[in-house]
Amino acid sequence: MSYTDFSSPRRTAGWRATGAAAALLLTGSVIGWTASDGFGPTASAAPVAPPAATAAAPAPLATASYAGVVEQVTPAVVTIRSERRVRNINQELPEGLREFFGDQFGQGRRRQMPERREGGLGSGVIVRPDGYILTNHHVVDGAEQVNVELTDGRSFKAKVVGSDQPSDLAVLKIEGANLQTLTLGDSDAVRVGDVVLAVGNPLGVGQTVTMGIVSAKGRATPGAGDGTFEDFIQTDAPINQGNSGGALVSTGGQLVGINSAILTPSGGNIGIGFAIPANMAKNVMTQLIEHGEVHRSQIGVTIQPVTSDLANSLGLSQVRGALVNSVQAGSPADKAGVRRGDVITGINGESIKNGNELRNEVSQMQPGTATKLSIIRDGKEQTLNVTVAERKSAAAGPEERDGSGNPTGFGMTVEPLTRDRARELGIAATSGVVVVDVQSGGRAADAGLRPGDVIVEVDRKPVTDAEGLSAALKNGSRPALMLVQRGETTAFVTLERQ
Repeated sequence: MSYTDFSSPRRTAGWRATGAAAALLLTGSVIGWTASDGFGPTASAAPVAPPAATAAAPAPLATASYAGVVEQVTPAVVTIRSERRVRNINQELPEGLREFFGDQFGQGRRRQMPERREGGLGSGVIVRPDGYILTNHHVVDGAEQVNVELTDGRSFKAKVVGSDQPSDLAVLKIEGANLQTLTLGDSDAVRVGDVVLAVGNPLGVGQTVTMGIVSAKGRATPGAGDGTFEDFIQTDAPINQGNSGGALVSTGGQLVGINSAILTPSGGNIGIGFAIPANMAKNVMTQLIEHGEVHRSQIGVTIQPVTSDLANSLGLSQVRGALVNSVQAGSPADKAGVRRGDVITGINGESIKNGNELRNEVSQMQPGTATKLSIIRDGKEQTLNVTVAERKSAAAGPEERDGSGNPTGFGMTVEPLTRDRARELGIAATSGVVVVDVQSGGRAADAGLRPGDVIVEVDRKPVTDAEGLSAALKNGSRPALMLVQRGETTAFVTLERQ
């Protein structure tokens, strides 16, 4: 199954944002209806009951209606129409066409394409009575004009107060009176299995309400961690193109999420939709309104998931937490005593399932906030005090190269790391061995190693040459725990010894 992106450049290939317009798909089918005294499919004649038999009274049908909730929330959900201008394109004619038509065609070698304007469709939620509206970043990204349509027929020109691509959230402002709002609920209190309603304007057909359950929490796309912050609520409430920015509400009428994306192989809904949790949306919205931008925090570590192999190599009893593979010098984590190889399992007393959850929790803190990290080091639990700092973007890693060196017997060839080689790779490490060749199908390839990687440690002990690496890899019964540096990023990798 592929992931497909509708319109948002931040999303990895395959995630389809639900804000763009799409063609109408007719899905009706013939099921054999016939005309009769009533409407419905024909049925074969039923056996006549004996005269003495008394027909049992039909069981009452279980009925449930969300009409009251719908009446309460729908006036606060709006349709958003955006318009953007596509720049003029000077297009050069192919050589063959120039020779055929001559330079007089299209005023010589190039011709000017006419300017085009593109429209976008999405949804939004009025969250404050003074006209502030939450929606998706990709709904208004690059828009020169944004119009908001209310369910009572009123239409307003909207101002983009701020837009945050990493969270795919944006805040609009309209000037209107008697605006009905939706209260932001506590998305942390939402449970898998809770009934939710999705409200928006799918495919431009008009405001639509669908119902489903919360299928999962804490979802992230395959590209999460590349500068995005995701903690999706997954739902099977049908959402489609045009639902982007619309409301995911509880049966109590509270906003618990902003609909953002669907997982689909074809462009249509298959029951896997995603919404940004209300708690994350509230944090971003508040900062956009107050500052026009979002400030996020970090502690200065790079992390990776704890797999079963890593847990085995580290001697952990459970597969949980985030494994620290590097600590930035002078960072809050460095000052607090966090070390490479520590497993962060909690923050402020709350357990951490994985690295994405840790990133989201830390990023939403204000810079300068004091917090407590729960870690496991050498099999023992500890608590460290960390003061978070403002997050900065990470730099890209260096290029790789192939080369020749010494075989290790584990499907790779290595050579000692020299100062010149480290400078060429753009890394600060001064010791280790450089992987110069990886055998296809070998154990090193299975571990994910590739040419240009620098193996710094094996089982928490440094290695400096091919002989030392081979000896370290052969010494032990559990999978070898290697610390590998790739560009400016370090990571722990396990390699099977047997």
